[in-house]
Amino acid sequence: MNGLGLTLIGRKVLCRPSGALWIEAEQALIVADLHLEKGSAYAARGQLLPPYDTGETLGRLEAEAAALAPRMIVLLGDSLHDPLARERLGGGDLARIGALAATRELIWIVGNHDLGGLDGLPGERLAALELAGLSFIHEPAPGRARGEVAGHLHPCAKVAGGVGRRRCFVTDGERLILPAFGAYAGGLNVRDVAFRGLFGPAKLAGVLGREAVHPVAWRSLRGD
Repeated sequence: MNGLGLTLIGRKVLCRPSGALWIEAEQALIVADLHLEKGSAYAARGQLLPPYDTGETLGRLEAEAAALAPRMIVLLGDSLHDPLARERLGGGDLARIGALAATRELIWIVGNHDLGGLDGLPGERLAALELAGLSFIHEPAPGRARGEVAGHLHPCAKVAGGVGRRRCFVTDGERLILPAFGAYAGGLNVRDVAFRGLFGPAKLAGVLGREAVHPVAWRSLRGD
């Protein structure tokens, strides 16, 4: 199975090239920061982006579900770009979300962009989830946090000698932050001050490639 296998406080997890996390022992698929309807939000402000981000993002999530057959999908917050995104979702996209929830648990961890916007969508809404000895939450807690899996920061890496930035996982074996899964979700360089103090010295980035996730030592990463 493609991806980067890690041990997070003794639990085996797999970082997928899509940016999803797979926990085989729990048959759980975890993704962060879908930011559905970001394109329509920008269009309403006069910044015309192609209105295809929701369809593309849901397609990628459907592909992961088809490949892995999870019993549970956990959305780690900021699944919607803003509280009114639910009203802008088309009927076809709502049906696709319903299909994802029809044969498995669908859990929405509430993020700062989701507040007030998830009503009426299928699945369970939670502030946080405890699963397999790990804590799943949207925004990382300040300082070190053993066993925490979070999103929110949209980590990206710029590798020395490489071209451009790539979305990435970031971990020190105790905490894991997932890349944004949404098609239009941006990224924040892991060298940014926002990541400072969140990880111990043994941290690395799992940089997304087309068919693999590449472990990159921290010393090989560049700032913007």
